[in-house]
Amino acid sequence: MGLLMGEARSRLRWADGKTIKNEVDLQVLHLLGPKTEADLEKKPKTAKARPAQAEKQKVAVVENGEAGTETRSLLEQLRGEALKFHKPGENYKTEGYVVTPNTMALLKQHLAVTGGQVRTRFPPEPNGILHIGHAKAINFNFGYAKANGGVCFLRYDDTNPEKEEEKYFTAIRDMVEWLGYQPFAVTHASDYFDQLYTWALELIRRGQAYVCHQKVEEIKGHNPPPSPWRDRPVEESLLLFEDMRKGKFGEGEATLRMKLVMEDGKMDPVAYRVKFTPHHRTGDKWCIYPTYDYTHCLCDSIEHITHSLCTKEFQARRSSYFWLCNALDVYCPVQWEYGRLNLLYTVVSKRKIIRLVETGAVRDWDDPRLFTLTALRRRGFPPEAINNFCARVGVTVAQTTMEPHLLEACVREVLNEQAPRALAVLEPLKVTITNFPAPKALDVLVPNFPADETRGFHKVPFQHTIYIEETDFREEMDKGYKRLAPGQPVGLRHAGYVIAVQNIIKNASGRVIELEVTCTKSDVADKPKAFIHWVSEPLVCEVRLYERLFLHKNPEDPAEVPGGFLSDLNPDSLRVVDNALVDRSVLSARPFSKFQFERLGYFSVDPDSTERKLVFNRTVTLKEDPGKA
Repeated sequence: MGLLMGEARSRLRWADGKTIKNEVDLQVLHLLGPKTEADLEKKPKTAKARPAQAEKQKVAVVENGEAGTETRSLLEQLRGEALKFHKPGENYKTEGYVVTPNTMALLKQHLAVTGGQVRTRFPPEPNGILHIGHAKAINFNFGYAKANGGVCFLRYDDTNPEKEEEKYFTAIRDMVEWLGYQPFAVTHASDYFDQLYTWALELIRRGQAYVCHQKVEEIKGHNPPPSPWRDRPVEESLLLFEDMRKGKFGEGEATLRMKLVMEDGKMDPVAYRVKFTPHHRTGDKWCIYPTYDYTHCLCDSIEHITHSLCTKEFQARRSSYFWLCNALDVYCPVQWEYGRLNLLYTVVSKRKIIRLVETGAVRDWDDPRLFTLTALRRRGFPPEAINNFCARVGVTVAQTTMEPHLLEACVREVLNEQAPRALAVLEPLKVTITNFPAPKALDVLVPNFPADETRGFHKVPFQHTIYIEETDFREEMDKGYKRLAPGQPVGLRHAGYVIAVQNIIKNASGRVIELEVTCTKSDVADKPKAFIHWVSEPLVCEVRLYERLFLHKNPEDPAEVPGGFLSDLNPDSLRVVDNALVDRSVLSARPFSKFQFERLGYFSVDPDSTERKLVFNRTVTLKEDPGKA
């Protein structure tokens, strides 16, 4: 415990020590269980061996300037000792796994099918768009399989036809592949509807399921009353279940329930319910559909999944998972739970995102102010950055809630290496150089990546009329102000010239609309206090500047936001700049192309762009203050 605490404190120097200790104690208890009498015996003291220097972990500077350990990829973490899962075929060694007389024979058959290969699955419900929390699940499921030479299925949990749409199926697969993963197979729970129905009949025959007529509200909540139909004769339940299948019961009039009590005290979970909704794949063939509690473990069994990786809220279903496979004498995988990943200043609930869309607070599921994966792609977040973020979060038992700026730090790290530099001006101020040194425009070579000029240059025209940011000029200087002002010249980034104000032109209302300046070669002029960006012969573009969609960290928390999440919307979450200017090096850019606009931040080309006008989304700001030189 001392070693664990020491390592945790060294990594989390900013955190409260007592909070760290409580979390370490909780996770160790979860992993090892309560102490035994042997644990409580006093151990003889031994001399502590000093760790070899080579084994000490490297210390790196993280985004906020504090010390932390070097980030390992999630793949590296999963290859190591971070997770000591059972080996394929050794399911019975897992704590809580129920061994029956048929277990070993079923495991032997399982190994014959898989060849001892690790098999995982990512099983989203196709009733909405994936969000940042799903990125962790994708990385975990696909990453664990890859780290162990295994395969991962993409399985759609399409058992609720009322809420499922084709666009969600397409978007889910697109996002999995966008993050860099290829499913071993794409399957659907509906692929197995016939087999699941056959097993439901068998469950009734074995006396482990029955048809119930209690209403939904009667069986909800903790420790609901037992069903008066629990001891219904098998033959009667078989006939009634067939009537359910034939549509002789209305919705809510009958369900098929399984005879077990789950960890959370809920008795007899529902296996099938009546829904008169056509299914996108099976049409009108079925009017009864299986539930998650019934479907999930059996689909895992059919696909010979070795490790069923679920978020912590499904821990309460682990007993039904093992019970159902064993009740039917089929191969039983092992369910493992891990903590969810949440972000502050956002909502990820599908129901709430739909409300945001319906009220016009956001344009759609891919609005860049959201944290759905389609929104993050549209905003310009690289998939590698999202995967790196998931790796930094790691695989923990406890739920992890992160600040958005930690994700943005991962984005900056990737884009700094990937996004070529360009010059852009968001609020243009016209500048005329009265002593321009050439009769026509000069070509200025701008490095695509100033830190590594071997990665090429692009040409930018430089002529007597240029445009700078309005905020880079002041008529009166404050103390510490370093940019352009009367009597204070500035350098032009990459141009090799210093400009000085000669004349200020204003409109009738007194606003500055143009500057007349003189220029001097940088090598003969006094060194200026600052260098500013500029454009010449630019393209007109639209720029969308995004801030947080919500004002409070937890917009769903009634204690923090009593009026509900819709009352917490940030009125300044989107600012559209219609007539920004950008240099012509971006002319051939395509949707999702990314650039660093020098001193402004990282920007991505939006799919709304046309041949007549480019549209850019601000991805993230630069680490430093854009106002500084």
